Amino acid sequence: MKLTFIGAAHEVTGSCALLEACGKKILIDCGMEQGGDTYENADLPVSPSEIDAICLTHAHIDHSGMIPAMFANGYIGPVYATEATHRLCGIMLLDSAHIQEQEAQWHNKKAARSGTEKYEPIYTVEDAAASLKHFESYGYNEPVDIFKGITIRFIDAGHLLGSSSIQFTINEQGESTTILFSGDLGNVARPLIRDPQKPLQSDYVVIESTYGDRVHGERPDYIAQLTEIMNETFSKGGNLVIPSFAVGRTQELLYLFRIIKDRHLLKEFGNFLVYVDSPLAVEATKIYQGDLFDYYDDEALELLRQGINPINFPGLHLSITKEDSMAINFDMTPKVIISASGMCEAGRIRHHLKHNLWEERNTILFVGYQATGTLGRKLLDGATSVRLFGEEIQVKARIDSVVGISGHADRDMLLGWIGSLEKPPKRVFVNHGDDIICDSFAQTIQNKFQFDAIAPYSGDEYDLVTGERTKYGKIIKLTKVTEGRKRANIAYEKLIYAFQRLKVVIDLSKELSNKDLAKFTDQINSLCDKYARKSGDR
Repeated sequence: MKLTFIGAAHEVTGSCALLEACGKKILIDCGMEQGGDTYENADLPVSPSEIDAICLTHAHIDHSGMIPAMFANGYIGPVYATEATHRLCGIMLLDSAHIQEQEAQWHNKKAARSGTEKYEPIYTVEDAAASLKHFESYGYNEPVDIFKGITIRFIDAGHLLGSSSIQFTINEQGESTTILFSGDLGNVARPLIRDPQKPLQSDYVVIESTYGDRVHGERPDYIAQLTEIMNETFSKGGNLVIPSFAVGRTQELLYLFRIIKDRHLLKEFGNFLVYVDSPLAVEATKIYQGDLFDYYDDEALELLRQGINPINFPGLHLSITKEDSMAINFDMTPKVIISASGMCEAGRIRHHLKHNLWEERNTILFVGYQATGTLGRKLLDGATSVRLFGEEIQVKARIDSVVGISGHADRDMLLGWIGSLEKPPKRVFVNHGDDIICDSFAQTIQNKFQFDAIAPYSGDEYDLVTGERTKYGKIIKLTKVTEGRKRANIAYEKLIYAFQRLKVVIDLSKELSNKDLAKFTDQINSLCDKYARKSGDR
């Protein structure tokens, strides 16, 4: 019984771990790395075709985004998730694939002009659609026997609609072992969804540490803050433009705007308009407005019982087409515009910034974390002008933020979650946090609870019978990697996957006839000869 850490080890994104038990190989999450990487990640030690199952904690791309690539490279097994996660992946993975294809198309236009190599997308819309057919959905707290000797159970992580922690119960060689993966744990008292469920007692716990070094502080009155900012902006005849993450944050904002409308808090502007201008956010909003009642908190459920949609209200407009989006900026009525992306790095929000940044009457309101180097961070840091679509735009609009809105549990909430275990686990593994934070949070857990806690690196392998580390990963800090180098790495990884898959096919081909084996051998040798000449291997 082994556990190998692949992604989100001393890093925040790209979550992925490999569990080997009862003769099966199981991935827990299969996320895409986003933003800057700190360390070089270990390769998946087996071919995708050798993986038997994927268990997914939630739909965010840094946890789910490489699932279509697994299928493109030979994986054919099930993907276990909650029903809400399945539905959200149905839009998020297709959207991610569309972005991959758009990037490939843009780069290939440049490649054609320069004579350089074509750009291969990580995966296609077809790959994403194929992967979605393999999802199997289950509810919270429902034991699911996925293989003989292996049972999983999803519990509510309170981070996103359908987000979960996953407990594995493994019965092997007469011994029973439990392993709990926290996934991303949510903040408390958030709109729509419940607080994280207390952890199930487990022998081993893998816990995230995104905010393992800080606390969110006293919770602001978000409704009062939004009301004040809207009143000041609308009084000047301006627009309130909100860059927002399409899934989760946008729907929480709609919940707050509905309350402002229902309570008539904006007396002079009670009929204010709200535009959601992001195709992904629109699709996600439809899912949130659906029949997933098992995932909502008591307040949202009570509204639904009264026939009230928690995130719908008069004056809400969902913009889908480009024409819808363009029309928003030709309407001079003061309004709220919610658009993606949340850090202003892509998407329709950049068009709305172009039309609104240069006028003093408008407000740009940030409601989420802005990473260093992003356009959102530059605006918050006081940039006086920014470049959008080849044009220099003066920043005269009011730039503001609502602090404290976070989808992640803070340090004290994380400690409260793991501290509710009735007895110490054999070991706690800390991942999904910035480099130093992983180590410091592991030390915090040790100091506070006397639990054995460690922050593994990518490639570290542990024997879950003895609890000992059986393999050390390579700790290689990355310098800045060019986009071309990233694409080359992805292409080479695909080649390695193909090699691993070929080895599996060869192992299974012993029963073929001598004629078929000879033909197969000739085909392999022919390919080897062809590419040996290209690489200069004689």
